[in-house]
Amino acid sequence: MFDLRFALALLAGTMVCLWLPEPPGVVLVSCMATAALLIATALPPVSRAKLRWLAVFAVGFALAGAHALLVLHRQLPPPMEHRQVALTGTVVELPQHEARRTRFVLRVDDMPAVQDALRGRRVRLAWYDDFDAPTTPVDAPRLRVAAGSRWTLSAKLRAPRGLRNPGGVDGEKYALVERIVATGYVRDPESAREIGRPRGLHAWREAMSRRIAAAVRTDGARFVRALALGDTRGLSDDDWSRLRATGLTHLIAISGFHVGLVAGFFALVVRALWWLLPALGRRMPRPQAAILAALCGAALYAALAGFALPTVRTVLMIAVVAAARLSRRGWRPVDALSLASIAVLLCDPLSTLTAGFWLSFGGVAWLLWCLPRGSGHPVRDFLSAQAVATIGLLPLGAVLFGQASLAGPLTNLIAIPWWSLVVVPLSLLGTALETLHAGWGAPLWRLAAGLFDPSWQLFAWIGDSPLALWWLPEPGWYALPLALLAAFCWLLPRGAPGKPLALLLWLPLLWPDRDLPRQGEAELVMFDVGQGLSVLVRTRHHRLLFDMGPAVPEGFDAGERAVVPALRALGVRALDAAVISHGDNDHAGGFAAVAAVFPIARRYAPEGSGLAAKIPVLMHPRLQHCGADAGWTWDGVRFRFLHPPPHFPYLRNESSCVLRVETAHGAFLLTGDIGEVVERDLLRRDPAAVRAEVALVAHHGSDGSSDPAFVAATGARFAPVSAGYGNRFRHPKPAVVDLWRHHGARTPLTAESGALRFRLGPDGVWFETERGRHRRMWDAAGRQAQACRLSYGDDDGTSPCRGDAERDTR
Repeated sequence: MFDLRFALALLAGTMVCLWLPEPPGVVLVSCMATAALLIATALPPVSRAKLRWLAVFAVGFALAGAHALLVLHRQLPPPMEHRQVALTGTVVELPQHEARRTRFVLRVDDMPAVQDALRGRRVRLAWYDDFDAPTTPVDAPRLRVAAGSRWTLSAKLRAPRGLRNPGGVDGEKYALVERIVATGYVRDPESAREIGRPRGLHAWREAMSRRIAAAVRTDGARFVRALALGDTRGLSDDDWSRLRATGLTHLIAISGFHVGLVAGFFALVVRALWWLLPALGRRMPRPQAAILAALCGAALYAALAGFALPTVRTVLMIAVVAAARLSRRGWRPVDALSLASIAVLLCDPLSTLTAGFWLSFGGVAWLLWCLPRGSGHPVRDFLSAQAVATIGLLPLGAVLFGQASLAGPLTNLIAIPWWSLVVVPLSLLGTALETLHAGWGAPLWRLAAGLFDPSWQLFAWIGDSPLALWWLPEPGWYALPLALLAAFCWLLPRGAPGKPLALLLWLPLLWPDRDLPRQGEAELVMFDVGQGLSVLVRTRHHRLLFDMGPAVPEGFDAGERAVVPALRALGVRALDAAVISHGDNDHAGGFAAVAAVFPIARRYAPEGSGLAAKIPVLMHPRLQHCGADAGWTWDGVRFRFLHPPPHFPYLRNESSCVLRVETAHGAFLLTGDIGEVVERDLLRRDPAAVRAEVALVAHHGSDGSSDPAFVAATGARFAPVSAGYGNRFRHPKPAVVDLWRHHGARTPLTAESGALRFRLGPDGVWFETERGRHRRMWDAAGRQAQACRLSYGDDDGTSPCRGDAERDTR
C-alpha cells in the first residue's frame, strides 16, 4: 500500500497546498480532510480503490494546510507589534555570539496573562552589545546568554518579516519552517535576569564546543566543532563562500550523509561483537541487533546536532528501513525510500519547503535508479555515484541556490572519503572520550584538526579561483522540468538515442533569458534594503547602481545580503557605473560589499563628501563628482545629473546626487535624500528636467521633502518609496503619500511590496513587484496589511496600517 504512488500522491497534495498564493483557510482544509475520510470509509470497495490516490492527495493537502495555518495563526498579531513585552523562557539551540550582539531563540514558557498569545512559542531575539569588548565568539570571557539557560527579559517584537528581492533569502518561509512566531530585540538589557542555569542537550553541546576551542588552537578547531557537534558558529562568511564554491556545504556540520555513516559504523560494531560472542545470538539474531544498533547510533549522532531538521529526516529514513528489515518482508529499495518520504511528510509536511528535503530524497532516488547494484569495484561504484549525483542534482541546486559549483565533482572526490571516513570519526571519538573524562578527547580533536587543515588549504585555494563557482541568473518556471528531463536523458544507459539533443534542454536553466530592455528603453529596479536605498538602472548593454543600502558593523549589510544576490539573480556580471548619492550609511554602507564582488567601471559621489577617505576602494578607479549637467548616453538612453550645481557645499542630504534617466518613452528621476529647498531650486533652474514618469520619493517619504510644487511638476505616474517596515522614523509620512497620490501618482513601498521594477517602453510604464510576482501563503506583508485593515478600518493616518503599498501589478 505504502508504495511510490502513495508517496507521490501525498507529496503532490502537500506541495499544492503550500504553494497556494494565500492561506487555504480552515474551511478548505476541513473539506479536504472530510473528503479523504469519506473516500476511505463510506465508498464501496471498488470506488474506494479507484479514488484512493485522490484520498491520499487530500490527506497531504489537509495535513500541510493544518500545519501552516497553525504556525501562521500563532504568529504575533499586528496590535502587539513594536510594543515592549515581558518574556520568560528558555534559550533553545546555540546562540550566535558576535562582537556587538548575540542572536538566540527563546521558547516562551511562562508570562503574564495579557501575553498569552506567545505562551509556549518560539521567538528569535537579538541582544545588542552583549560583550564589554570585542572577543571571539567561543573564547568570550563572559557569555550572558547560554544555551539551555532560562531568562526573564523585556523585548520589542514583530511578526517574522524579511526582505524580498530577486535571488534573496525568503526569511518569512524560514520562520514558517522553524516555527518562529516573532522576532525582535532585547530592551533594557540591564533589567534582564538569568533565572535558571544552562541545562539540557544544547547546554552540553555548547560546553563541549568550548572544550574543543580550548583544546585545539589551530584554525581547524572551528571545523572540528562543526563536524562533531553541528556547531557552525565559528565559520566565517569567507568559509561559507569557499564551501559553496567547492560544493562541500553538504559535508559541513552534521549532515544526513554523516548520520548514515555513523549508523553503518554502529551496525558493523554490533555485527563484530556478535561474531566474537556467538552466545549473544541466542538473545537476539545478529541482523536485527545490527539494525537496532544502527538506529541508536543515528539517533545519538542527531542529538549531537540538536536534532536539526536534516538529521531528523535521516533518522526517520533509517528508522523506516529498520522497520522494513525487522518485518522480514521483501522490501525493495524504492519501497523503503517511499516509506521514508511518507514518514517525513506525515511528521513535518513543512519540510518540503527546505532545500535539504529535495536534495536528500532526490539524490537517493537518482542513485537507486541509476545504480541498482554494486559492480564489485568500490572505486568504480564511488565514481559512478559521484557522477550520477552531480548530473542529477545540478538542476535542483541551480534553482534552489542560483549557482553551480564547477569544482564540486573534483573536490568531493577528495573530501568525501577524507573528511567523512577520517576526520569525522576522529572528531566523534574524541567527543565520546571527553564525555567519559575531561581531557581524554583533546588528542583526538587535535589529530582531526591536523588532518583537516591541509585539505582545507587546498579547497580554499580552489574556492578562491574565479572558475570554481558559476552564478546563474534567475530562470523561468519551465527551466527546472526541462533540466530534469535533460538529466534523465543523460543518465540513460549507453547507446540511448537523443543524448546530444538533451543538451538543448539545459539552456533555459544555464543560460536563461535575462529579459533585457531593448535599444532606447530603460528599466529601474528598486531593491528592498530596509531603511535605505538601492536602485539598479539597466539599458540594453549597460548597468548603473544608484546607492547600495545600509550596513551595520558586525550586523546586517544590505550590500552583501540584498544587493549582491539580487544583481546576480538579474544576471549582472559587472557595473558600468555606481553612484553614491551622499555619504549617509543608509545609502553608502553597502558599497564595499558590492565593490568586492562586481567590477565597477565608473564611480560617482558628491564633491566634498569625504567618501573616498571613508571607503578607500572608491578611489580605484578615481572617484568622479556628480556635478549638475554632467552626463552621457548609453544605448539610446540619456543619463544626466541635475544636482548638486558647481561650488555647492557638501550638506549631507541636501547635496545628494540627483540623476535623470531619459528615454524616448519617458524618464526616471532618482532623487536621493534631497529636501524641499533643493526640490524648489531644481524646479526653478530647469522645470522640464524634473518631469518624469517614475520619480523616487526623496528621503524615504519624510515630511522635509516632496514640495507640493515639485510633486506637481514631475507629473509622475509612479512615486516609489524605499523604506524599512516599522522604521523608527515612521517613514513614509502619510501626508507625503497622500500628496503624491493627490497628483495622480501610485506610491508602491518596498516594505510592503518588496523590490519594485519599472520599464519605460513604447507601451508606457510597465510595473511589477517582487511580492506580487511570487505570492505565497506565508507572505507577511499581505496578511498583516489585511489584518490591520480588519482591525483598524481604512487608513486615517493614525493607525498602524499607514504606509501600506499597493500590491497590484500592471
